[in-house]
This record gives sequence, structure tokens and C-alpha cells, in this order.
Amino acid sequence: MKQMKKNTRKPAAVICLIMLLSTLPVSKTFAQDHEQQIRNIRQASNEALRAYNNELVLSFLTEDVLTTTGNGTLLAGKEALSKYIAAAGESKMFWVRTPEEIKVNEVKGLAWENGTWKGYDPEKGDTSIVGGSYAAMWTKETGQWLIKSQLFVALD
Repeated sequence: MKQMKKNTRKPAAVICLIMLLSTLPVSKTFAQDHEQQIRNIRQASNEALRAYNNELVLSFLTEDVLTTTGNGTLLAGKEALSKYIAAAGESKMFWVRTPEEIKVNEVKGLAWENGTWKGYDPEKGDTSIVGGSYAAMWTKETGQWLIKSQLFVALD
């Protein structure tokens, strides 16, 4: 009977490829994906604020979110924040948050974001009238990134 010669090149190439891929920083890639998800949500949140879509703005928060406003008012829960927004009446103010840093712990499902914020009143022009620094704690408890806590400090 004729012996068939085994082709050992393909399995060797596959093993080399697997070894090469195993050296890549996979967790860093996943963290970058999480970071990009948070950046995308932040952008959507900014757009919702600009459009005065408070329902959409609130959808990016956990029910028990803690918010400290730029002047130091502490609001506990989404309902308290909703009432605070409603109390502003027909204000045309909107805010833009610009992340400078986002760190993700994918194992714990937590992330840290910090950056700057600016408040605009379109009736007073295109220049911001207030601003400062902010920090936000994100959680992925429900399978989607949501803001669990946020702190704004008016410095401008």
C-alpha cells in the first residue's frame, strides 16, 4: 500500500499564528473598546443636552445616580435630578462635557472619566458662560455603560 506523505506545513503555520496572537494585549484591546463605548455615550449625552432632550439625558444614568452640580448641590437619584432639571424652567442652558481621561476596569465593570465641562446660553452668544472640571463613575452592571456618580466643579 502506498504511504501518503503528511503535510506538516499547515498545522505548523496555524500553531505559529496562535502563538503570535496569544502575545497580543487582548485585555487592552477590550478596554479600548469599552473606553470608546463610553466616549460614544458621552457624545450622545452631549447631543441630547444640546437638543434639550431630558428623557434621553436621564437614560444614560443609573436609577440611583449621585450628582453633585457645579455649585455643590448634591442630588441623589435620577428622580431628584429630573426635578432639578424641571425646576430650571425654560432655561436654554446646555452643557458640553469633554473627556480628558477614561480608565476602565472590565473585570469589575467600572470606569472612571474626568475632563472639563462648559455651560452655554445660546441667548447670550456662542461663548461658554460657566465651566470647570468634572469626574464620572461608570458602571456596566446591566450590560450597558451607565453613569453611577458624577461630580461637577464650577471653576470658570
